[in-house]
Amino acid sequence: MKPERLQHLLERASECRLLVVGDVMLDEFVWGRVSRISPEAPVPVVEVVEETSYPGGAANVARNLRPFCAGVELCGLLGEDAAAGRLRGLLEEEGIATGALVAEPGRATILKTRIIARQQQVVRVDREPSNGVSKEILDRACGVVEAALADVDAVIVEDYGKGFLGQEMKNRLVALARAAGKYIAADPNPSNPLDWTGVDLLKPNRSEAFAMAGRRDSGALEHPLKDDALFEVGRGLLEKWSLPAVLVTLGEHGMMLFQRDAEPYHTPTRAREVFDVSGAGDTAIALHTLAVCAGATPAEAAEISNQASGVVVAKLGTATLTAAELREAFLKNG
Repeated sequence: MKPERLQHLLERASECRLLVVGDVMLDEFVWGRVSRISPEAPVPVVEVVEETSYPGGAANVARNLRPFCAGVELCGLLGEDAAAGRLRGLLEEEGIATGALVAEPGRATILKTRIIARQQQVVRVDREPSNGVSKEILDRACGVVEAALADVDAVIVEDYGKGFLGQEMKNRLVALARAAGKYIAADPNPSNPLDWTGVDLLKPNRSEAFAMAGRRDSGALEHPLKDDALFEVGRGLLEKWSLPAVLVTLGEHGMMLFQRDAEPYHTPTRAREVFDVSGAGDTAIALHTLAVCAGATPAEAAEISNQASGVVVAKLGTATLTAAELREAFLKNG
């Protein structure tokens, strides 16, 4: 992509506003040193040096969008606990609107704690509720989504399989967005099997795509354009839900874009170093959707999404990138 084309799309993106709907959580990182093994059990003793927190899940998608666009609205479910307060504070610091977040008294906000030493994750501790979503919460969430749609250009539905997005929620979201004429992209989770009919773009990774297609993945080929199994899965998902497009992220092999009336488009990986893949999928769907809103073709949006993902995996932790870093990535990688 030529620099002037990228600059034009970035300028257009800076005028866009998006709504992200899905499972919100707080990502907590405990950074430390390991110098000995515990005398109590054969595990490392981590001496804590620093603790940091970031918006996670659907909130990380919103966080990835914010440096590039005019505004981001976030809708998700949290509790009224300390983790919820920290999450709201972090979102507000980054200029992400929190008015559409739905709080439920007595519910625990999803909290993921990663303990990291010597640049490696030692263990992750998850705290999340197991109870589903009530009719009252469903109605409240749909109400705030409907109110927000008038002021946004597109909707991203982010499913981490944590219970917020059931079939009724998805159906109502899509119906509201369709009635408002908004572009809809979705990041699915096979552990929560939903009918994705009605969305404009579905963005699974390779294993998720095979799982949703009911196929066993025998392994990626070195050259994705020769991967017949991947082609069958991509085209199968297009047909299964009558989708206009499916973007499959392939890790070290880049991304493959499937469209109903076009040949599959492959963009190879742009990552030069990989330190942490946490949140790479969030970056991918965020930048792809924003690029489409800015007027990019699906193939251009895939290139932008791929370049952006290559930047964030070279960072440790739940990372984002800036417009300057994206421009630099295009200059280095072509």
